[in-house]
Amino acid sequence: MKNPIKEQQIYRTKRGKALLGHTVNTSLKYKLWIAFLFLIIIIGGYAYYRQLKFGLIVTAMRDYTSWGIYISNFVFFVAISLVGSLISSILKLNKNEWSRPLTRVSEIIAVAAIICAAVIIIVDMGRPDRFFYVLSHLRIQSPIIWDVIIISTYLVISLLLLYLSLLPDIALCRDRLTAVPNWKKRMYKFMAINWSNHPDQLAMLQKITKLLAITVLPVAFAIHTVTSWLFATTWRPGWDSTNLGPYFVSGAFMAGAAVIIFVMYLIRVHLKLKKYITESHFEKMGRLLVLLSLVYLYFNINEYLGPAFKMVGVEGEHITELFVGKYAPMYWFVQIGGLILPIILLIFKPFRKPLPIFIISLFVILGAWFKRFLIVIPSLQHPYLPIQGVDESYLHYDPTWEEWAITMSSFAWFLLIITVLIKLFPVIPILKANPDSETITKQNIFKNEHS
Repeated sequence: MKNPIKEQQIYRTKRGKALLGHTVNTSLKYKLWIAFLFLIIIIGGYAYYRQLKFGLIVTAMRDYTSWGIYISNFVFFVAISLVGSLISSILKLNKNEWSRPLTRVSEIIAVAAIICAAVIIIVDMGRPDRFFYVLSHLRIQSPIIWDVIIISTYLVISLLLLYLSLLPDIALCRDRLTAVPNWKKRMYKFMAINWSNHPDQLAMLQKITKLLAITVLPVAFAIHTVTSWLFATTWRPGWDSTNLGPYFVSGAFMAGAAVIIFVMYLIRVHLKLKKYITESHFEKMGRLLVLLSLVYLYFNINEYLGPAFKMVGVEGEHITELFVGKYAPMYWFVQIGGLILPIILLIFKPFRKPLPIFIISLFVILGAWFKRFLIVIPSLQHPYLPIQGVDESYLHYDPTWEEWAITMSSFAWFLLIITVLIKLFPVIPILKANPDSETITKQNIFKNEHS
């Protein structure tokens, strides 16, 4: 039986209990969810063991299709990581109070996504032990090196942004959460670095956060632009386009916004935070998703109109296969189910309610992943310089169970990182890192929690 007096001492207020309760209490549902994710990760781990033992021959990647769903996954994770930090930074710089519950969710998504992107690209190498050579034999003229540099930079900045925004709340957890295990107490103490919410500390934190929020904007744009250059600098139908940079960036904005809405809904329901993540947040994010989808639709038209009008050579073969060929069902699902229908539905206010927009965002996310698959695979199967006399199986790409298992494992890792971070720290900012706010000490740590 719970002790109400003890709970009052821990949380001090109803708001404190609502925003910190999940860090103390562990439900059976949470344990089952973690067990499910670990099961997927273990299966993926076994598949990766087979890949390391036997080599990339266990995959369906061959001379024609040298990139597979690993690279599709990489591009997808890079996409959703981009918008996480961008939305967080833009909202912080604009000082929009309504967005405070969304900023930390965005930052957590950005960190989880960029970690998974970095790992999946190493998985695709086949020989991860040779990754060191990428750094030791640095060739700055290689677009791959540009990607390594920009991803590393973006990862560091994203981690710093998340940590600095968490710092006041970590100190709060250190001083108030006495019912957590000892390892957690030590972690909070270590991460809090003697934070006391002194005005000087707050002023310094605000300056550093603002600087990082500004710095991350060009880096976030660069990470997906550089990724698009990896494709655009390769002589392939579907990739040989100057439109690819803004096309990738606009698609990343749309996919990332959908992921934020998706995670917002799950947090709202499972952590019982309806009071803090309100219908108004979904309304505003729904409008934003419509705008971003319209921009992406414009670049989609630009990307396909020219080749479709000319229909010549391998470009014509590539377009034909997308429009009416092997990949037509996936292509039209992406365009209609993942782009056009969401735009039409979200124009109407009833579809911007939490549950409808959650379902719509799921379709947008599925469409975004399939789109990355369509960007990577069909282009590789229509090279400008065909390889002569290859085996028939080399001309087609159907991912093996090992590839699917590793891909599903990467999504499990993505969800696991998000779940653990939400479990360890307040997902909604409690204390305002603002030098104008009231000084908070260990004794009155909840004094300004109304802000």
